[in-house]
Amino acid sequence: MLTLAWPWLLILLPLPFIIRKKSRSTESGGHLHLTGIEPLSVQASPLKQNLTRKRYWLMWALLILSISRPLWLGDPIDLPTKGRDLMLSVDLSGSMQIEDMKVNGQNVDRFTLVQHVLSHFIERRKGDRIGLILFADHAYLQSPLTLDRRSVTQFLIEAQIGLVGKQTAIGEAIALAVKRFDKVDKSNRVLILLTDGSNNAGTISPDKAAAIAAKRGITIYTIGVGADVMERRTIFGKERINPSMDLDEVQLKSIASTTHGRYFRARSPEELEQIYQEIDKLEPISRDQLTYRPQLELFYWPLGFALLMSIVLALGYLPWFNRLTFQKDSNKHTAPEGKL
Repeated sequence: MLTLAWPWLLILLPLPFIIRKKSRSTESGGHLHLTGIEPLSVQASPLKQNLTRKRYWLMWALLILSISRPLWLGDPIDLPTKGRDLMLSVDLSGSMQIEDMKVNGQNVDRFTLVQHVLSHFIERRKGDRIGLILFADHAYLQSPLTLDRRSVTQFLIEAQIGLVGKQTAIGEAIALAVKRFDKVDKSNRVLILLTDGSNNAGTISPDKAAAIAAKRGITIYTIGVGADVMERRTIFGKERINPSMDLDEVQLKSIASTTHGRYFRARSPEELEQIYQEIDKLEPISRDQLTYRPQLELFYWPLGFALLMSIVLALGYLPWFNRLTFQKDSNKHTAPEGKL
């Protein structure tokens, strides 16, 4: 969008007209003069005087437009501001492929459900910096804390079960989150840990990692994923089993309690969505989103044209330039040799 930084300076546009009316000099003819340049000759033709006068007015208008600072404003861009840092830690162990969940009426595995619901949660966290940790045998940082929610969502969608192993290293996932939080300025630090099992891998226990997180001011919300009942076919017919028998809810509750967080149980898509809505309430987005619009200065365009016009006008008062122009005009009106 084109705009002016100082539009009030446009009130100077009629200044030459005012000066012309008040001028008593018969030699100036009310013209706008440039310093060091002789006024228009009184012998000049009225057409030439009128043309030169218009050039002076145009040059004056260009100068006023230039000092008014014309700007081109770009599209608004969000500014990064201090606020909440949210790290998501997602279990990719082998048990996450158990198909005991439903999305849109279709049976899906646990990780597909997490991808589906967590993507909407990430989209709602506008203004928060979000990071992604994937863990199984070990924990790996998939995305550092960033305001680019779209990239975090893409990394989550592209992840696959078994990508980082088959077991569950909950302690390492917490420790890695603590390490990443230590590299950023202090803010509201939140870790959301999703798992469907118990810690059976890694080099640090979940309780020890949670204690370190509590000292660093990190709040951990733990989510246990998995249905309570699942039917499966056997040679004797159907039987009902508990697919979440490996889920260590006692330890997940302990982790959340140590860091002043909460433990949630997700047995269905609806419950998982409600959990994320509850976390939105517990950890509301506190930062005010600021924006700015890039500015491109355009004053040099009218200023450049005004300078070019001043050069042309100055050349018009030089004797050699007038003689050259007169000779060209004379040649145009001279009849060719041998013709009347």
